[in-house]
Amino acid sequence: MTDTIFALSSGPPPAGIAVIRISGAHAGPALSALTGKLPPPRRAVLATLIDPADGTPLDRTMVLWLPGPGTATGEDSAELHLHGGRAVVTAVEAALGKLPGLRRAEAGEFTRRAFANGRIDLAEAEGLADLLTAETELQRRSALAMAEGTLSRQAESWRGALLMLSARIEAALDFSDEDDVGAGESLLPANFATDCDALTASLSQWLARPRAEPLREGFRVVLAGPPNAGKSTLFNALVEHEAAITAAEPGTTRDVLTHSVAIDGVPFTFVDTAGLRDDHAGEIERIGIARARAAAQRADLILWLGPEGEGPSGLPLLEVAAQIDRPDALLKSASAIRLSAQSGEGMISFRDALLSHARAALPAPGSVALNRRQHALLTDVVKALTEAQIQHDPLLAAEHLRLARRALDALVGRTGTEDMLDALFGRFCIGK
Repeated sequence: MTDTIFALSSGPPPAGIAVIRISGAHAGPALSALTGKLPPPRRAVLATLIDPADGTPLDRTMVLWLPGPGTATGEDSAELHLHGGRAVVTAVEAALGKLPGLRRAEAGEFTRRAFANGRIDLAEAEGLADLLTAETELQRRSALAMAEGTLSRQAESWRGALLMLSARIEAALDFSDEDDVGAGESLLPANFATDCDALTASLSQWLARPRAEPLREGFRVVLAGPPNAGKSTLFNALVEHEAAITAAEPGTTRDVLTHSVAIDGVPFTFVDTAGLRDDHAGEIERIGIARARAAAQRADLILWLGPEGEGPSGLPLLEVAAQIDRPDALLKSASAIRLSAQSGEGMISFRDALLSHARAALPAPGSVALNRRQHALLTDVVKALTEAQIQHDPLLAAEHLRLARRALDALVGRTGTEDMLDALFGRFCIGK
């Protein structure tokens, strides 16, 4: 954190403009060394960049001087808006690398400094990481809500309520030292259990929301059924790509194939599997069948193309008659989805049905979705609150409230481990 770092923060050259960011105590001296003087703060200034080592002109471009702490990282910062050619970027980076106290940034180091300097909290950093990898409109809007602090503000509200409960417990402990406390009399504050229950209800509403993993990874749809049921043909139609080999020979698909697509801005991951059968399967096909059964267990939705009622039990499932254009088509009841991936018949209504299932399982547009870490920590808060409200001893209740506060602090990064932080900021690109 004592080094001054620099990196290309825009896309790889060639490009119209290439932005190099500099952050740290030597950002101002570095900018002065390149331009000859420090420009006025927070004003874009046209300047000629000179290599301090030999006076060679590097580029004529716009520069920004951004003194801390009111910057993205909380440190003195500078930006160089270069012409976006590879040679220009390489020459400027080489000149910066020769200046004392400067080095190239590591992945996510700018954002990590923003977190360390209190410019963002951990939940906002996680939202920013998701925003950088968002590929659909639904992912973008959910990640933006997290990055802009929706969960962080709610967490601060919960923390304030916890602190009030803890203060009331402390007051009750002080009161318990008085001589006029009757034997067997409760030492807990009035309405303590009710207030704990109200806070638990607020947390539980967030825990009941759709999770972030299906949104990030795509609503997982597994196509399952016996050989030659039309799984691979339907799979290719859904992903709009000849990703799976189709043939009349049974057992053509031997392994699990996955392909991610967006339909109307909703992320899907479609999974094609080996045909399920118990006889005449060779060793390799049996391995594929075992993998198909395992894939079905991890599905958000199974499209069952086999005989009606014979699909995996206890899992979300849609009955699909996928070859209605064939004279020997499998007959299913009126409640099943009828389509032909070959002719396109029924495909529009089928996609609408998939979208309906996915939207019911995914977060609403613009709402925050909790990831596994956040969900686990809020679950710990609820458990601690539940324990606190059933205690009779205020000392025990106070300890459970402390555990609840610790879990809530970990949610936004007031406490945490370096390993977890390394994994998070490693998701960022160089220059972010």
